[in-house]
Amino acid sequence: MTSLSERFTIGLTGGIGSGKTTVANLFGELGASLVDTDAIAHALTAPDGLAILPIREHFGDEFIDARGAMDRTRMREHVFGHPAARHALEAILHPLIRSETVREAELATGPYVIFVVPLLVESGTWAERASRILVVDCPEEVQIARVMQRNGLQREQVEAIMAAQASRQARLATANDVIDNGGTSADLPAQVQALHARYLALAKGR
Repeated sequence: MTSLSERFTIGLTGGIGSGKTTVANLFGELGASLVDTDAIAHALTAPDGLAILPIREHFGDEFIDARGAMDRTRMREHVFGHPAARHALEAILHPLIRSETVREAELATGPYVIFVVPLLVESGTWAERASRILVVDCPEEVQIARVMQRNGLQREQVEAIMAAQASRQARLATANDVIDNGGTSADLPAQVQALHARYLALAKGR
């Protein structure tokens, strides 16, 4: 097992509809190890997940569904507009997510590790924790059109989601590297391959 401090790591982020999952999967196909914080959060709040007992104890049985998982819809409605409830949920989830990301990264066998973190900028600590920050970027109008088509949402709903995330400018300000996904998915592989070659060289230099 390799200590995380010895690993070359990338924090990958992008706004909703930017294509960060597609980009992450392309890196994975080239051999990078992926650690997806969203997937970890889902596992923690699934039946028998590590977060279920503390969520039940703090919020009550009504926030656990019939399967024994966190009722995501009810919890989302509860914490929206209630900062104290949101902070309480984060206080349960964030330490568990952090410890699990470290565990997965230390077990990773790829030449470098990519942490896929939708709210990387908002969490505020990843710039110090990752060797480099990679932002998948596209114009906001492209984001809106993609999410409306993909999720069947109205424009106002997408704009509300984007308003709750860091701005495009804030993400770009944290970036060491940027992938432009304002065009089509056919434009991505060459950009990913170029960065993969660079990351392999940097990883070997550690």
